[in-house]
Amino acid sequence: MLAGAAAILTTAGLQPTASAEAKDENVRRKFTLTVLGTTDLHGNVFNWDYYANREFDDAGHNDIGLAKISTLVNAVREQRGRHTTLLIDAGDTIQGTPLSYYYAKVEPITKTKLHPMAKAMNAIGYTAAAVGNHEFNYGIPILRTWERQLDFPLLAANALDPQGRPAFRPYVIKTIWRTGGPPLKVAIVGLTNPGIAIWDKANVEGKMTFPGLIEQAKIWVPEARKRADVVIVAAHSGADLSSSLGDQVPFPENCSALLAEEVPGIDAILVGHAHVEIPQRYVTNKATGKQVLLTEPLFWGKRLSLMEFELHYDRGWKLQKAQSQVLNSNTAPEDPKIAKQLKANHDKVVEYVNAKVGTCKQAMSAATARFEDTAALDFINYVQASEIKKSTTLPVLSLCAPFNRAAAIPAGDVSIRDVAGLYIFDNYLLGVKLTGGQLKDFLEKSAEYFKQVSGPGPFTPDQLSNGVPDYNFDVAAGLDKPLTYDIDIAKPVGQRITNLSYGGVPVGTMEFAVAVNNYRQSGGGAFPHVAKAPVLHNAQQEIRQLLIDWVKEKGEIDPTAFHTKDWKLTANGVPVQVNTIG
Repeated sequence: MLAGAAAILTTAGLQPTASAEAKDENVRRKFTLTVLGTTDLHGNVFNWDYYANREFDDAGHNDIGLAKISTLVNAVREQRGRHTTLLIDAGDTIQGTPLSYYYAKVEPITKTKLHPMAKAMNAIGYTAAAVGNHEFNYGIPILRTWERQLDFPLLAANALDPQGRPAFRPYVIKTIWRTGGPPLKVAIVGLTNPGIAIWDKANVEGKMTFPGLIEQAKIWVPEARKRADVVIVAAHSGADLSSSLGDQVPFPENCSALLAEEVPGIDAILVGHAHVEIPQRYVTNKATGKQVLLTEPLFWGKRLSLMEFELHYDRGWKLQKAQSQVLNSNTAPEDPKIAKQLKANHDKVVEYVNAKVGTCKQAMSAATARFEDTAALDFINYVQASEIKKSTTLPVLSLCAPFNRAAAIPAGDVSIRDVAGLYIFDNYLLGVKLTGGQLKDFLEKSAEYFKQVSGPGPFTPDQLSNGVPDYNFDVAAGLDKPLTYDIDIAKPVGQRITNLSYGGVPVGTMEFAVAVNNYRQSGGGAFPHVAKAPVLHNAQQEIRQLLIDWVKEKGEIDPTAFHTKDWKLTANGVPVQVNTIG
């Protein structure tokens, strides 16, 4: 087994090292602690794309899932020693795939019915995990049920109950016992994201509050430091300072590097939430001058972070050096133990998502939805607006974003996975009231998605993107009359929306009922007006399920019934040319 482990780790990029244990007294005073980390697993156990119904693949030929992570973890433990290797996670675990949706909504987990992510993580042997913001998407009861199923603690020092007490354990201490040497105590502090108060307001308001990471770390890190030789933080917050929350909360969304600067006593931070890869980074603490190690493995189990802490004992353990790297999951086979335990869950979900729900007259694709009006997004807007119309006499508009570039509904038979692929987030539908002027402000924010150009091109799609996530590019459509507008990307940000009309009439001071998702209505993306707009409709309806139910009820999707070219990209009034070939 050792030879196999060595081969796996060498392929993954890690060179084998000698055992940390030795009989010599001088060596007994030296010790290397290994801490492995994952983050943003988002319900991925297998290397499988449920929407495409095939093995996962992307442009980088990454693999995903806990089954492959398990093989890497086992190999490291075989090399370093199971008792000297810890495994932690930085959050966002139980939302993101049809697998996780199925066991939250279709066949919800219970006291005796384990969540697939609980099965897998328990089998792998996690030490602790931070709570992510997406853990709250299905409500606190599902989160608490999942928590009780885990063999390890969920940590969140900045999640408080209504009395201001910790709603989860702030930290945990793990003692590593060494033969013939002093034990080592390791503290793992968990921090979640303050954006939960905004993004999942309907689920947490009045039940939990979420102060800033830095503010709560200043309370709990010193306490953990008194009890431990090494302090590691699992933070569901990106490294570089940024926020999509605007002025809605007084704490930043992403601040792990600032956390390392501002809070003394932290040795390393396992970073999450931002979905970027940080093999190794150091940040200097302002108070102590000490270097703090940061690492973030790529999301969905594409990477495994490996942190090494070299320690020396001199009247207590002293950290001499900390370093990290990431191991690539595509170098490892799936762990047959995990595959066997989760196969029944996986097969049930594959059968569910492949069930036929209707037919479609013409194929629809979201591949070009970032730069042109498509039937795929018009379909989402049509279903959303049709639902909102039941609650208002105002003219109805709808907003949605191109969540999944790979989404496509074929001509002919349509399955649940085809429809669900258009809407991969577990969002709820709301209707709010906006004026024409407010709508224009909103669309100006959306138009920040594009770089400023000097002419109409031709451009490739990537030449137009300004780095804004696709989910923050909303397009608008009218229900009973067309909403038409141009996005002039030769103009500066804030001056791009031109010719905005409803039924051929400038929107002016018109009032509209506008369909939005709960993420946007709660302030996600810091779009203007929508978070403070009067709410006209809130029936807690899942948008993805509304789409599926609409197809089931109608039996057939006819794109000609709702698709018209209502918006376009221009440069100084001239249509922009986008080259998608190659």
